[in-house]
Amino acid sequence: MMKLDLSNLRGDITGGVTAGVVALPLALALGVASGLGPMAGLYGAIAVGFFAALFGGTPSQISGPTGPMVVVLAGLFASLSGDASLIFTAVMLAGLFQILFGFLGIGQYIRLVPYPVISGFMTGIGAIIIILQLSPLLGHDSPSGTIGALSYLPTALSNIDYATLGLGIGSLIIALKWPPALGKYIPGPLAALIIGTLVALTMSNIPVLGDIPTGLPSLHMPVFEQSMFWLVLEAAFILALLGAIDSLLTSLVADNMTRTRHDSKKELIGQGIGNTVAGLIGGIAGAGATMRTVVNIRSGGKQRLSGMIHALVLLAVVLGLSPLAANIPHAVLAGILVKVGLDIIDWSYIKRAHQGPRWDFALMVLVLGLTVFVDLITAVGVGVVLAALAYVRQVAHLQIEELKKIPETLNDPEENALLAKAKGKVNIFSFGGPLSFGAAADLGHHVREKVKPGSQVLILDFARVPAMDVSAAMAVENVTADAIAAGRTLFICAASKEVQQVLDGINAHQSGVQVFETRHQALHKALEVIDSKKSDKASAVSGEMAQAS
Repeated sequence: MMKLDLSNLRGDITGGVTAGVVALPLALALGVASGLGPMAGLYGAIAVGFFAALFGGTPSQISGPTGPMVVVLAGLFASLSGDASLIFTAVMLAGLFQILFGFLGIGQYIRLVPYPVISGFMTGIGAIIIILQLSPLLGHDSPSGTIGALSYLPTALSNIDYATLGLGIGSLIIALKWPPALGKYIPGPLAALIIGTLVALTMSNIPVLGDIPTGLPSLHMPVFEQSMFWLVLEAAFILALLGAIDSLLTSLVADNMTRTRHDSKKELIGQGIGNTVAGLIGGIAGAGATMRTVVNIRSGGKQRLSGMIHALVLLAVVLGLSPLAANIPHAVLAGILVKVGLDIIDWSYIKRAHQGPRWDFALMVLVLGLTVFVDLITAVGVGVVLAALAYVRQVAHLQIEELKKIPETLNDPEENALLAKAKGKVNIFSFGGPLSFGAAADLGHHVREKVKPGSQVLILDFARVPAMDVSAAMAVENVTADAIAAGRTLFICAASKEVQQVLDGINAHQSGVQVFETRHQALHKALEVIDSKKSDKASAVSGEMAQAS
């Protein structure tokens, strides 16, 4: 049985209640945006909020429906023609995927996604949410998909319902400009929801949510339809991956605020259990919610009890106040969702992007475009691959820069004396840092370029190389072959056990190449080789002279 930490009971109750009040309008709005209705949003907030808090690895985190998850669900809703049972099956499968991610430790890899990629896809999600709410703001039904919403915009603009537009913009302004002093008692989104709904009661023909069921949810067992199986499975995987990224990013925010460190394995397992239960009770998928988590921490919440109380507050609303929610206008929720979209957009990076590397900003814009016009997984996948290639190229450049002929003088006096004795007939190449496939293509070319015409011995110094991959070892083989073909002797020195194993594994140093433990030993042997060649040459010259006489 998991023991709850009650050391911060008062703060956790205050934080949990405040986060629950903030979550209410967002859960309703995101439920409507998903296509499954406001109650699906509330049920999702309750299930994910409670179980992710109980089993998760970030004590102060508040979980529930989020913009990124709703974007995927809305797309799935359109693809499945609104078949709710299949969508809830996808949510359950997403939860199981996340539990698996947790056990496999996938969380530590998600943290490796570069910032421009995260910034691009979060900004893209914010843009999608805003685009999808433009039609409801203008008094029309929201078309499915970003392209559909943008295509329908001219039609909506030619027939604007000004009463709806005014109500939506008014709600947005209240949510954005609500005074912080009042926000301690009633959060901006909730104030917008209440004021907007009360104003709408005095107006006619304003589209509202309508009848909302009250009471406890019913169970939705998973449904598998062969024709839709792969579509549901793909959506479940995207939801799981996106929820994992979303949650762990929020965990990092919580860590910074509370000076703690989250457990990514437990966090993903907790999120997975929450989403599995959400699908079972007809709720939408959720993840760690940054804004609600920040509100919880600022209100005093520190332990997992705060997240559980937030869910219980929403449960109380579901059991008693559902009939009141029937009068909430779509335009008011659209206004609140536009604020959600604006909050998700990474304004802080956009403002400073022109001061940073151009490549990073270009990557962010590319991921943003792919997120909005293609899909989230493609955007993140392409972004990560391009960022990885750029990093490999950067590291390769540094590796090649490090590969330099050691100058005429060395740090060690004895080695310096030996090198001076060689009179320029020994070239030493020092490799710095891990050698990887990025540098392999230029390695041989660089060595060939720097070898002095009169040199007789090449020494490859691996003292500063902690690791090497097969591509780099093959490049060393090419260097070896070039040296032997040019009649030079090649030595390898100071390679670590790991590097030596890679070189031995593919026979990179071939026959005739000697390996030494230290550079000192290699230099001694190099002088012996030079003396030997000198004496051989002298013998050959005296032999020729004897023949001539």
